[in-house]
Parts: sequence; C-alpha cells; structure tokens
Amino acid sequence: MQITLTGKHLEVTEALKSYAEQKLAKLERYFRRVDSADVVASQQRSFFVVEVTLLANGYLLRAEERDADMYRAVDRVLEKLEHQLKKHKTKLIQRRTGAAEAAPAEQEQPAPPVEEQPAAAVGQLVRTKRFAIKPMSPEEAVLEMELLGHDFFVFSNSDTEQVNVVYRRKDGNYGLIEPEY
Repeated sequence: MQITLTGKHLEVTEALKSYAEQKLAKLERYFRRVDSADVVASQQRSFFVVEVTLLANGYLLRAEERDADMYRAVDRVLEKLEHQLKKHKTKLIQRRTGAAEAAPAEQEQPAPPVEEQPAAAVGQLVRTKRFAIKPMSPEEAVLEMELLGHDFFVFSNSDTEQVNVVYRRKDGNYGLIEPEY
C-alpha cells in the first residue's frame, strides 16, 4: 500500500508518520488490494483534523475526524474507515451469495422546474472536481455513495450506458435521476 502523509499548517513528525502507517496497515486485512491511502493532517484552531482517502479494491473510501489530540484523531478516523470497510465487505459477500434482495426501485414524478434567481443572490463556482466514471448498477452506486458519506453520487449506468445520479432522500430512501434527451 502506498501511503502519502501531508501536513497543512502542521509539521508531520516521523513518530506521527510511523503511527499512521502502522494503523493503516491493519486495514489490509479487509481487502488484499488496498492500493493507496492519502492522509492529510491539519490544525484548525485548537483541534487537529485528520482526513484519510483510501483506494481499496477499486472503491474510494473517505473519512475525517477532529480531536484535541492528534493520535486520538488518527485512531478515530481509522475506526470510521474500518467500519466502512466491514460494511462494504459484508455487502459484497451478500451480493455474491445472493442473500441480499434488491428493493424495488421507487418511481417518482419529475420535480417541477427550478426558478432562476437573480445573479446577485447566486454564489460563485469555487471548485471543479474531475473523476473517472466507471459503469455500475444503481445499487452499486448507492453503496459507493454510502461509503464516501455523500448525499449524491454521479455514475455511468451499466444498463442504460447513460450518466445517472443517485441521491439520499429526506425520508431515508434513495432516488435515481436519469437524463431524458
């Protein structure tokens, strides 16, 4: 596993680096192929913030923790990642054995058109993010979205070969947005 440890507004000591590497090595027991781990440690006011992005078995996992003690923040963020990996591996095993039944997709009425707001009220575009889109089913996209801890996920639908979006609804269920051309 390739581990990159970066410090923002903070000097990364050799002790912190070896501690993080030792803890990250334990995550390899869940997947044989943990390709890389990017760890960003920073200090914000009186807290230490540790962000970890893990690429394992083709899936991207991310967790962030903040604490007054840097080592405790590392422990807590790795506990989060361990929980995500356990959950992901369980779902993969259930999918292989056929134990998990797919819930029927909920049909939704299209949302009403959004009214345009005046230019002064609209925020500025401050970030552009690019990423590779791999074909997957909506169920796999929901799993990936949950692993990342996001509210939505953009993916290429392997059935329709179109770009789709899955999102978490306020009622706890999921929605699927398909383009209409």
